[in-house]
Amino acid sequence: MRISTRRRTEWALGELGVDALYTPQMSQVGPVEVVRMGHGEPVVLVPGLAGGWRLLVPLARRLAARHEVILVGLEGDRGGASPVLDDSPHDHATSLHSLINRLGLERPTVFGVSFGGAVALDLAIRYPRVIGRLALMGAEARFRGGLGATIARRVLERFALPSDNPFLNQFFNLLHGCRPDPGPLSRFVVDRCWETDQGVMARRLHALEKFDVSSRLHAIDVPTLILAGSKDMIVPPARQRSLSESISGATFSSLEGAGHIGFLTHRTEVGRTFARWMKGSLALAS
Repeated sequence: MRISTRRRTEWALGELGVDALYTPQMSQVGPVEVVRMGHGEPVVLVPGLAGGWRLLVPLARRLAARHEVILVGLEGDRGGASPVLDDSPHDHATSLHSLINRLGLERPTVFGVSFGGAVALDLAIRYPRVIGRLALMGAEARFRGGLGATIARRVLERFALPSDNPFLNQFFNLLHGCRPDPGPLSRFVVDRCWETDQGVMARRLHALEKFDVSSRLHAIDVPTLILAGSKDMIVPPARQRSLSESISGATFSSLEGAGHIGFLTHRTEVGRTFARWMKGSLALAS
C-alpha cells in the first residue's frame, strides 16, 4: 500500500534535518510543490523522470551550505493526470518559466538532472533571459534511451503494476551504474521512484523519445556545466561530453564511478565540483 502524500512529505522533510540552515520552507505554487532552504545565490533544482524533488533532498542539503536552494516539483509528480499536455520537457519548461517568474527569482542558476536536464535545456533555449547559469547531469540534446528504456515504457503503459515491482526495481537499480549494495541508499531510490505514478513515468519516457534540441544549442549563452557519471548506463558520458562540446563555453566534468544518479550517490563530489564551477562562472560574469 502506498503511503499518503502528506505522510510522504513529512518523511521527506524529516530527511532535511533540523539545523536552521537547512530548515525548509515548503509551499504550494499553483499545481507544484516548492521547497526552499539555505541562503545565498539561488539555485533551482529540477528533478528527473521519477522520484520528484524528494529524490534531490540529499543534494539540496549539500548545496544549501552556500546557496538558497529551490527544489521544484514537476506537474504530475503528485500522481493522477498531469495538467500539462503530454508531460514533455517543452511543456514542463513553460511551466518552470512561469514558476520562476512567480517566485520573483532574478536569473537563478538552474540545475536539472536527467529528464529535468531536458527541461532545463529547453528552458535555456527558449527563455535565455530567465536564467543566469545552467548545470546539467545525465542529460543530452537528443535522448536515446535504448532497449531497456523502451521495454520499461511498454511495461508501464500496458500493465498495472503493484508498488515495489521487482521488474521495475531492476530498472531503477541500473541508475546506480552498477549493482547497488542492499541498504538505505538503494531503498531510498526505489521508494522515491515508486512515489511517481507509473502512467506519468511512461508518458515522460515517451516524451523523451521525441525530444531533440540538438539544432538549437547555439541559443544557450549562459555559463554551462555538464556533469557526467563515468558509469552512467542511461546517458553514457561520451554523449554528455558531446553535448558540452556543442554549447559555447561549456564546462565538462566526469565523476569517476558515478552512475545516472551520481547527484545522489556522489553528492559530495557533485557539490564540490558545482561550487568550484560557480566560483569561476561568477568571476567571469562580474
